[in-house]
Amino acid sequence: MNFDMWSSLGDVDRSVRDDLRDGRPVRVLVVQREYDAPRPEVWDAVTTGERVSRWLGPVSGDLELGGRFQVEGNAGGTVLSCVAPERLEVTWEYAGDVSWVVLTLAEHGTATALRLEHSAVVDQEKWGEFGPGAVGIGWEMALGGLGLHLADPGFTPGQPDFTHPGYPAFVRTSGDAWAAADVAAGTDPALAESAAERCYTAYTAIPDPSTGGSPAD
Repeated sequence: MNFDMWSSLGDVDRSVRDDLRDGRPVRVLVVQREYDAPRPEVWDAVTTGERVSRWLGPVSGDLELGGRFQVEGNAGGTVLSCVAPERLEVTWEYAGDVSWVVLTLAEHGTATALRLEHSAVVDQEKWGEFGPGAVGIGWEMALGGLGLHLADPGFTPGQPDFTHPGYPAFVRTSGDAWAAADVAAGTDPALAESAAERCYTAYTAIPDPSTGGSPAD
């Protein structure tokens, strides 16, 4: 890649909360950002396999209600809910673990506000080691890729350049912001900062972290 993709991914809002799913405690990571595109266009980009493959990774299967899908080298799952052009919910199955991802789209003038919620039953040891950035950084990469695709539908990121100096700078900024969100959710600041530092080391030591995935997986 001959340009700094990492400085072009756009800004997001981040938060962390505790919740229940089917009576079980879950930790929920929330990523929100806005795209300068109408809602039907964003919806098409997140539900059409050929387009998803351009910003998330090659995807196969059926992206219709009840269908199974697989992102190459990443997670697979089942489409649990699909209400065009507003809401998509899927299971997110990776390395034997099952979590849940909900995308909601809302009109914001001529733009579209996207909200992604990733809920998981928390492995407390893994959470303490890496914190929310383990998953959050990956989702920021993916949603940044979506922004590049929406700006130029013909654009295909290909293999991102993880050797570019913009990459560790991106990981540092994102990881520190996720640590702040963790602290806002009640985590001790020293523990959150230590986890963020380990997360940074893991991401920058791995030449190709899976989009939407985690160095802790």
